[in-house]
Amino acid sequence: MKKGERRKQELLRIAYKMFITRGYENTSVDDIIAEAGIAKGTYYYYFESKEQTLEAVIEMMLDQEIEAAKQVMAAEIPVPQKIAGIITSIRPTQEEQPIEGVLMQPENVLMHNKIRRKLVEKAVPLLSEAVEEGIAEGIFACDCIPERVRMLLLISSDIFDEGSFTEREVAVFIDMTEKLLGAEPGAMEFIRPLIGLEE
Repeated sequence: MKKGERRKQELLRIAYKMFITRGYENTSVDDIIAEAGIAKGTYYYYFESKEQTLEAVIEMMLDQEIEAAKQVMAAEIPVPQKIAGIITSIRPTQEEQPIEGVLMQPENVLMHNKIRRKLVEKAVPLLSEAVEEGIAEGIFACDCIPERVRMLLLISSDIFDEGSFTEREVAVFIDMTEKLLGAEPGAMEFIRPLIGLEE
């Protein structure tokens, strides 16, 4: 890694830590600069604004989530566990919720949509691979796998990202997922605890 890239990654790590511990709104560019011990011009060489830093921090989080999901995919575990593990991996940790919450604010809707598209693009190949394994094992029976997975990801993020959903919506989502992937009724019940509801 080149020196410039190392410096940028260091700034991102500092911003990430501050956004979590202090909150995005309570962290200024000057705070990040002071913690990094650099000149203001150096910061603005890498990032045009605090908003651009936030976007880069979230992209760094996405990359880490996808790496964790790849490890799940490579593990010798049953297909439903792989799918559950991948879905869990591509969600922010409890610690990262303050950063995720900033994306939900109305003024950040464009950034939220941009980040969501990136996450879907990165997650589709992994989940498609898991579904293909499921087809080989007779758990699923479907075609057009990437398109089906993409639809599931988009629908699930619309329903579950903000945390306000009903048990009936969860039941319908599970039923729809089973039908979309050609699974037996009950095969996707493992989704329920992933979104905070007991089976």
